[in-house]
Amino acid sequence: MPILVTGATGTVGGSLVRQLAAAGHDVRALTRDPASPAATALPSGVEVVAGDFARPHTLVPALRGVTRMHLVGMDGYGPLTTGAEILELARQAGVRRVTHLGHNDPSREDDDPIEAPHRPLHRAIENSGLEWTHVFPGEFMANTRDWAAGIRTEGVVRAPFGDWNSALVHEADIAAVIVAALTEEGHAGRVYQPTGPEPVRRRDAVRMIGEAIGRPVRFDELTPEQARQHWKDDYPAEVIEWFLEMGRYPDGNAWVAPDVEQVTGRPGRTFRQWVAEHADDFR
Repeated sequence: MPILVTGATGTVGGSLVRQLAAAGHDVRALTRDPASPAATALPSGVEVVAGDFARPHTLVPALRGVTRMHLVGMDGYGPLTTGAEILELARQAGVRRVTHLGHNDPSREDDDPIEAPHRPLHRAIENSGLEWTHVFPGEFMANTRDWAAGIRTEGVVRAPFGDWNSALVHEADIAAVIVAALTEEGHAGRVYQPTGPEPVRRRDAVRMIGEAIGRPVRFDELTPEQARQHWKDDYPAEVIEWFLEMGRYPDGNAWVAPDVEQVTGRPGRTFRQWVAEHADDFR
């Protein structure tokens, strides 16, 4: 029986599909556009099917014969709003186990403006009657790709908070945790928060990228107001304010969780490893 991976062409989803396929599992990859370059680049033997979260009934064919499913709980920087309906369709189709990749800041209350849109999906998953595992990762190493254009054209990164310290996590390590939860026993009802093995300051991340591509990259630190202008076309206003609020606490995201090593049996990959793998993105 196939394992259904939603968000299969995303950063984590693509890695998850590849790891499951490499381990010999039958994988069905859900994407809005099976003809997209990202979808056609998935491994041969993976069944790529169309479906749109905004129209849950389009997932019915993809759910046929599926007992294990990975659900992406984010739509860009916003929450999945049709999750409860998708979960009910999954239950009716015979799905028994679901992993959920989403967002959660446990330090914030349910009515927090950033958290409030996500908590209903968390509750729907927990009350679905399925075996569930939440995966709430730290900041993605892959987010530094946002700097790629400036590095390629000017050799510069413009961002606020050069001392921001974050235990950046490799997408392959997030995916490896999900693989374990989908394919092994003992993960039902668990909440995992995968992070990288060490915190990395923003200005140090820029330096490591420069070392990997063989030329210096300058870090130009923006003020909060400059950052608002810099980000205004890329992120919703509430997300920008959330970024700026976090930036006032430089070590707030520096904590290292044990989850990657405990679940997978090996330490997480470092940012330096990630940059070596993806140096061409910045050249």
